Amino acid sequence: MSALPRVVSPVSSARATWPGWLLMAALIAFAFNLRPAVASIAPILTELRTDLNLSAALAGLLTTLPVLCFAGVGAVAAGLSRRFGLHAVLVVAAFAVFAGQAIRVVFDATPVFFVATVLALAGIAAGNVLLPAFVKAHYPNRVGVGTAAYTTSMSVGTVLPAALTVPIAEAVSDWHVGVGVWALAALAAGLLTLPLLKGAQRPTTQGETRRTSVVRSPLAWSLALFMGLQALQAYAMFGWLPQIFRDAGLDAAHAGLLFSVIPLVGIPLSLVLPGIAVKLGNQTPMVIGFVSMYVLGYLGLWLAPDRISLLWVTLIGIGMGAFPLALTMIGLRSRSSDITASLSSFVQSIGYLVAAAGPLAIGALYGATGGWTVPIWVLLVLLVPQLILGLLASRERYVDDQLTSG
Repeated sequence: MSALPRVVSPVSSARATWPGWLLMAALIAFAFNLRPAVASIAPILTELRTDLNLSAALAGLLTTLPVLCFAGVGAVAAGLSRRFGLHAVLVVAAFAVFAGQAIRVVFDATPVFFVATVLALAGIAAGNVLLPAFVKAHYPNRVGVGTAAYTTSMSVGTVLPAALTVPIAEAVSDWHVGVGVWALAALAAGLLTLPLLKGAQRPTTQGETRRTSVVRSPLAWSLALFMGLQALQAYAMFGWLPQIFRDAGLDAAHAGLLFSVIPLVGIPLSLVLPGIAVKLGNQTPMVIGFVSMYVLGYLGLWLAPDRISLLWVTLIGIGMGAFPLALTMIGLRSRSSDITASLSSFVQSIGYLVAAAGPLAIGALYGATGGWTVPIWVLLVLLVPQLILGLLASRERYVDDQLTSG
């Protein structure tokens, strides 16, 4: 078999401009900020609703905004990267995350809060899409290492705001401070990415032409729908798992503690899974393994939610390892950074649109049936197409090749 052609990234030709520590620091810092703007809101939602006089409908909209922004802005992020350059868009995105978080805690006006939240989420959405391309550009032969670095940082950026926002707010008797402190992390990310503008090069015309055909790739569709179904499972659990435990008779503190296990499990998984995925080449065993963990965890929730509950949430947390796997496969299923950016944009925009239906549909089923049997079994059934699509996406193939042959 002939050796694969070496693809030179439009960014990599200037790689010597930046020291390695700066690239890694910028990657880790930006990744940390992909979740605090969201994770810091849930713990203080009651206080926030009171101060901003939010109705239940507006509170529901606030919790749905992330997936809507991730889908909408994610769809155009690759195009912005082609036009203005990968690093330029990341710099603007980092400062957008900072500005959005800072503005929404300075003003108590509800419209301003929502607009500022959308601004922060738009920056996050751009980062969601472009960090895989950043990894592909600067670590083309170490995709696993780069992906592990940023997915682990993202997991830490989920756990810390969820755990510390309330203590910080209570220490100063002001929820604004508890939420606003995370804007400082976004400012640090912006300052670290700013030097990357020097020496950066824009993608080539060839890359722009190739991007327009990503939608024609069956592999891209398999990966996008796999991303969507695994995210649907995750967001359904994020939205309703504590309620499942509350309905089983556990108190609020116990339910919250069990729920916190899931992001904690995600930290070591994010650290080791990308490297394993790269070494395997074909990620089929990982796809099967994560679906199996979900099945066992859901069956436990259905049969005995109030007994050995820690085991059920741990199994579900392991099942959510499908998320870092999907992000890793975006880099592994493409050869060059420009195709990676386009694939990431397509996969995540489609994926988050699918995911948005998860919490809404499960909530509707719960309301209609008055229990959790039907919702849990619907989630179990949805694991079947997730498995099939994951198997299709996990084989060692490249979107680039499908575009060329098409």
